[in-house]
Amino acid sequence: MADADDTEQFEQTDSGASGTFPMQAGLVRKNGHMVIKGRPCKVIDVSTSKTGKHGHAKCHFVAQDIFTGKKMEDLVPSSHNLAVPNVTRTEYQIIDIDEDGFATLLLEDGSTKGDLKLPLDSNDALCTDIKAKLEEGKDASVTVLSAMGEDLIIAVKEMTATGTSGAGN
Repeated sequence: MADADDTEQFEQTDSGASGTFPMQAGLVRKNGHMVIKGRPCKVIDVSTSKTGKHGHAKCHFVAQDIFTGKKMEDLVPSSHNLAVPNVTRTEYQIIDIDEDGFATLLLEDGSTKGDLKLPLDSNDALCTDIKAKLEEGKDASVTVLSAMGEDLIIAVKEMTATGTSGAGN
């Protein structure tokens, strides 16, 4: 007989999957993603140099950090692998914003997520738009960009009522 103290408790963790996957540098294109200096970036420009006397063709990448907007550059032999971040966009209904600037989001399973801070610049048009929609009592959803364990709210839109509309009744 097992008593209540013998019940095993398991902590919930992530799957352990990497936030990146390898890709040959010569296959990364403009508007694709790559990791530069440990940061997920969107490729703005790619130029390739020809094979020289002493080595491989090289790819020169100009990219922008997807979370900070900082411009970064990297030079990689085209035959070498580089890390590409798994970037996802997810929509959540936004319920509230606390005084510290943290958004409370409604997840698909009905639980809430409250650890996502609004974009840093509080005068930003996106922040103003989110706050205005909530103050007006409108249902709004936000698009959250996620990569390598970081999240950022990048867009907001008003949710439309599903089901019946006022027309034709």
